[in-house]
Amino acid sequence: MLRRDFPKIHFYDQDFVDIYDKTWEWIQDCWNAGGEKSAIEGKFFSWPGSPVVYQADAVFSSFFLVYSNRIYQAHPTLDVFYGRQEPNGAIRAAYNVETGLPEVGSDNPEGLALPLFSWAEFNLYHKTANKKRIKDVIPILQKYIAWIDETFKRPCGLYEVPLAATGMASPARERAAYPVDFNAVMAVNVLYLSALADILNDKEASFQYKKQYFSLKTRINDYMWDGEDGFYYDIDADLKKIKVKTLAGYWPLLAEIPSDDKAERIIGKLQDPAFFGTPHPFPSMAVSEPSFSEEGRGFAGSVYPHLTFMVIKGLERYQRWDFARECATRHLYFVLDSMSPDGDHHKGNLWEAYLPQREGPACWPEQPDFPRAQYLTYDALSTISLTIENVVGLFISLPRKTVDWIIPNLEIMGIENLSLKKNMITILSNKSGRGWEIHMESEKLYYFTINILGKKKKTLPIPSGKCSMLIDKL
Repeated sequence: MLRRDFPKIHFYDQDFVDIYDKTWEWIQDCWNAGGEKSAIEGKFFSWPGSPVVYQADAVFSSFFLVYSNRIYQAHPTLDVFYGRQEPNGAIRAAYNVETGLPEVGSDNPEGLALPLFSWAEFNLYHKTANKKRIKDVIPILQKYIAWIDETFKRPCGLYEVPLAATGMASPARERAAYPVDFNAVMAVNVLYLSALADILNDKEASFQYKKQYFSLKTRINDYMWDGEDGFYYDIDADLKKIKVKTLAGYWPLLAEIPSDDKAERIIGKLQDPAFFGTPHPFPSMAVSEPSFSEEGRGFAGSVYPHLTFMVIKGLERYQRWDFARECATRHLYFVLDSMSPDGDHHKGNLWEAYLPQREGPACWPEQPDFPRAQYLTYDALSTISLTIENVVGLFISLPRKTVDWIIPNLEIMGIENLSLKKNMITILSNKSGRGWEIHMESEKLYYFTINILGKKKKTLPIPSGKCSMLIDKL
């Protein structure tokens, strides 16, 4: 039975509410205790039955577990990886649940993964306000970055890594020596390391990481940006662009690398049906590519929820709230419609990857195990995180004591009993005879910003207890 102490969402489409509730129910199946023989102690998040725990599971799961009202902690899976850091700073992409040893393959001998720990920790801090954790993890993250720099950074200032390290390998990218996604993620990583250092008031470390960030940003713009095509590409061993448009070219948005003009051009391609503007946003490869497949076939066009999440978070960096919400909503409708062919949304599975042009799970006849059902590492990013942040529109920072509600227009929606550490808050909007009202309940003071895009923006201190406000009076 679903425990009712998770935050409850309200939305005019009950299907969104039902799949949100159902996801919390399914998440309990993803807690792996390793067992008596396991070398990994305690519980961690992974796909049920997986013999391996992945760095991607640790990072992406933290973005929705922070909303569980501490029923499921977001940090233990991250700590599985930190606790296995080697003396040289290395942390591997995957560890065997039974032995606790790294699992590496010939296509990625160092077991490198996309280094997204600092992004995850920054998000965790804003949902928990745990400053001590930042203090504990920063030395680990610094050593990890130093190992990546020493092993993979080349004289051109970019990172030459195996394509398998990106988690997005496909034949169309096989000549990539300097993948755009890995290099942009390194920029994300140092950008957030700088922000973590700022939290600790470590000005020297913050300055050094900002310097590294700007250096990397310059090189990505110099080598990977194509002004004619208006896109970021992988480059080969000779630093020549490989002109294949994949969703990897959108990680620079999350890293805030493009100028506003460049961002406008690549965001335009998300709306263009010739590129990434498919009915189900967003295909992993542009429709215009010769190797694009309507069946998905892995990264030849499948829609992966974690990549859609990444693009939507990138759109937020450029204040494209409207478009981000539209894409999140459309994506969720396709996720729902793909659950069961008879239209009964309450039966069927969530999937690791979806078809780009119509509803349904992606196909890859040569890979019968693809896509995995109930792959919640990716799926809960959609049914929980995007639902709270982009559909309902709530952005929360505990250390700042702020809740921002960013919506294009007023609708009947909101959240009930969301725990902000020891403060439970409820925010609901509905229409009464007096007009649109927002009802709130909180145990402690916080600052509430309502931003009805293009119409109204107002920040108010919300006292403890119950209160309501009429939007027309703001």
